[in-house]
Amino acid sequence: MKVQVIKGGNHTDDRGTLRFVNDFDLKNVRRFYTIQHPDTSVVRAWQGHEIETKWFFSLKGSVVVAWVEIDDFDNPSDKLKAEYKILKAEEPTVVYLPPGYANGLKALEPNSEIAVFSDLDVKESVKEKRRYPAEWWFDWGEFEE
Repeated sequence: MKVQVIKGGNHTDDRGTLRFVNDFDLKNVRRFYTIQHPDTSVVRAWQGHEIETKWFFSLKGSVVVAWVEIDDFDNPSDKLKAEYKILKAEEPTVVYLPPGYANGLKALEPNSEIAVFSDLDVKESVKEKRRYPAEWWFDWGEFEE
């Protein structure tokens, strides 16, 4: 399975604005959490998962979500190429990240907030999580103010 970008939409009327991603199927989600980034200089990367599936959705502001397919979780190549998507709260979109990838994120606006959904419970996730240096595979400086 490959990474998917699932687009949603907005509907505004006199009662307010409804944001939706109707094609985001929640049947495999076991938990979710939110991350708020007060500082746009902070990079949260890289966190790899051989088993876990994750989905990302911007709640407030904008966040760059990057991912890279890992070739060897014990000794990944330094030649891997990351991809990314900028998630904006006003443009409802979910990024689906299947197992086998590492991910990272960075707020593009102060106090941006993102929801992360997972198909594993916390204990299972921690057991199989791998961390790699933030400077690998992606130029986070491309998103400096």
